Amino acid sequence: MSEREKIEDLKIEIAALKLALARKERELKFLQDKKDSKQDGQHGSNLSKSDIIRYSRQMIIPQIGVAGQKKLQQTSVLIIGMGGLGCPAALYLAGAGIGRFGLVDYDVVEENNLHRQLLHNEDQLGKPKVTSAAIALKRLNANLEVQHYQIQLSSSNALELVKQYDVVVDASDNVATRYLVNDACVLTGRPLVSGSALQLEGQLTVYNHADGPCYRCLYPQPPAPQTVTNCSDAGVLGAVTGVIGTLQALEVVKITLGMSDVLSSKLLLFDGENTSFRTIKLRKKSENCLICGTNPSITELVDYEEFCGAAANDKDSHLSLLKDDERMSPEQLHTLMEGKEPYTIIDVRQETEFQMCSIPGSINIPLQSLVKNIDYLQRICAERRHSNESATLVCMVCRRGNDSQLAVKRLQPLLFNSAIELRDLKGGLHSWASKVDPQFPAY
Repeated sequence: MSEREKIEDLKIEIAALKLALARKERELKFLQDKKDSKQDGQHGSNLSKSDIIRYSRQMIIPQIGVAGQKKLQQTSVLIIGMGGLGCPAALYLAGAGIGRFGLVDYDVVEENNLHRQLLHNEDQLGKPKVTSAAIALKRLNANLEVQHYQIQLSSSNALELVKQYDVVVDASDNVATRYLVNDACVLTGRPLVSGSALQLEGQLTVYNHADGPCYRCLYPQPPAPQTVTNCSDAGVLGAVTGVIGTLQALEVVKITLGMSDVLSSKLLLFDGENTSFRTIKLRKKSENCLICGTNPSITELVDYEEFCGAAANDKDSHLSLLKDDERMSPEQLHTLMEGKEPYTIIDVRQETEFQMCSIPGSINIPLQSLVKNIDYLQRICAERRHSNESATLVCMVCRRGNDSQLAVKRLQPLLFNSAIELRDLKGGLHSWASKVDPQFPAY
């Protein structure tokens, strides 16, 4: 027999032994659950008739059983963010029988939430998301204990809140909150199930669990604010947030039941475009980590907005890259449009967004292709410039006034001493809708 054949035979034997071991573990668990059942109440489980009927389909799974169901009912979960990830996570955890929930979100339900945040509905528009979510969860199970907090998580309240719950789900959408939640979980010894979704992709991992790394172990320093995007700016498919949020619920269940194959030290990547999953191994817990390392220097929560250089929400995430005289208010742009001075409005959003809505007369040149189209921009300005005018004012426009600033910064060195004066629309199309055109669809 060749060495290769011997190796293959050994692999087969090892696989057979693993199957036998797994079978024995299931048998032992069954016997233990049976023993526990004999010691319990009238139904042999100390669960109510309603509980047995409601959770029967999952209790008959060997890895769960009666003992596992009791663990779920005794567990409390804090969910940070009741949006695209938090809604499916909460829904499936409530369905699984988690005993107590804490729901955290500062925001209210808006119409643009409804395509993915399916705990909310049209009747809840304008109401706090945590209230809307609590109503939906109680509708599923009236016996759930749900506490909701309409607050923005901060250094002043995070520790007190996190330590009241067994497991934390990070369903937030900004970097500052991710660092805040991570640090609060490390300082209180809580496992953190972290998910994210953008466009057609999603990610999922578990921090601070089973001696695995925390968020700071992998990302000691935050990224530059201008390099960070979120679903509010880049978009997201609702079904993708549903996939990741549901998987977050699964990880919470596995942590609660003490299962070994939790996504600690591993990152799950989901590609919705080709419906593929991939799991990669992460670096181990860092001994030099500032909060969970051997000699931590962070022993209390800090100012995370200052640390990240960005707001801890996606409502007011405005960059400040330009001077005041390099910017233009919506009212000033409107006055310019009604006058006779030459001007050009360049909308730097993606073509798909430009097709949705735009300021009349604006020209679409996406930010990513702006520099290579600089000759086209100069030609447009030259055509619009009066013969006796020395310069044409060009106003860069985007959705919220961030990419438009980046556009000005990129073009300034290229158009220095040219016949073009660059400005950006402060606050973007959102500001245009609120101050000039109330009928404009600020999405």
